[in-house]
Amino acid sequence: MKKLGEIWANRTARILIVAAAALLLLLACWLVFGRGEERSASGDAVLTEREQRLSALLSAVEDAGDVRVLVTESEGEAVSAVVLFDGTDGILVRLRLTQIAAQALGIAENRVLVCPSREL
Repeated sequence: MKKLGEIWANRTARILIVAAAALLLLLACWLVFGRGEERSASGDAVLTEREQRLSALLSAVEDAGDVRVLVTESEGEAVSAVVLFDGTDGILVRLRLTQIAAQALGIAENRVLVCPSREL
């Protein structure tokens, strides 16, 4: 016990002990709260049911090909969306995808970004 008291009396040792404890606490908090969204086996983000349904709907649009959708939400409501498609890149395809996504999510068309994708 006397040896522990001597270690604690050393200012540098106290700083290192407190820093190590803070680091352990930070690591524990990250493990509990900060892991973020789960990833699938392929490394892609797991799609929500809303994103899956909208992706399937938009994939049915002529010349759109495979479509992937990411919906940004705030308090459970859609705020914006990003639509990636690997079909023919044309103004009509982009317009149709924008209009359908906006209508399905109940957001303004200017809140939907539609881009061609090289790989899905």
